[in-house]
Amino acid sequence: MLQIYTGKGKGKTTAAIGLAIRSLGAGHRVFFLQFMKSLAYSEQKILKEFAPRLQLRTTGKPFFVAAEGMLSDEEKAKWGNDVVVFPPGEPPRDYVEMIAEEFNAAKKEILAMKPELLVLDEVNVALFFGLISREEIEALLNELPETTEVVCTGRNAPQWLLDRADLITEMKEIRHYYIKGVEARRGIEN
Repeated sequence: MLQIYTGKGKGKTTAAIGLAIRSLGAGHRVFFLQFMKSLAYSEQKILKEFAPRLQLRTTGKPFFVAAEGMLSDEEKAKWGNDVVVFPPGEPPRDYVEMIAEEFNAAKKEILAMKPELLVLDEVNVALFFGLISREEIEALLNELPETTEVVCTGRNAPQWLLDRADLITEMKEIRHYYIKGVEARRGIEN
């Protein structure tokens, strides 16, 4: 089965982590591949402790990427040097190459492990920004054993992936304390 957790609301990665814990509890092997994330998030510390039954791998740099027109001048100023803004369809070449290299290494590990659960965390966003191609993700999905459940998280899930999915959950933001200026909190958002 292919599950998609998408939408603008909070909780997509959190839901995938919950499913990973449930899967581990059932004696399954889990591979958790995070796109566009470095080892800077609290959940990574605990997930790593489940090795070797859970393998965690990250692909990304410690900066945010955004296509031109996505951020206001105020947002760009707030992010400062922590954001790389690029023309739509032209993501930073070094970032694309780094993700391709790390994805190819992860793919070999995934196919060798044959996990019962594969989480592709933030893959929807990586696809949206053109950091990884549809062909690369489809090739992985096509090579997985039928016994592998796949979860793809992130905003802006592409239509082709939604069409292929068996389960789609859309997280909808109704209210968020970010609008009151509350920054990401350790143990809650990061």
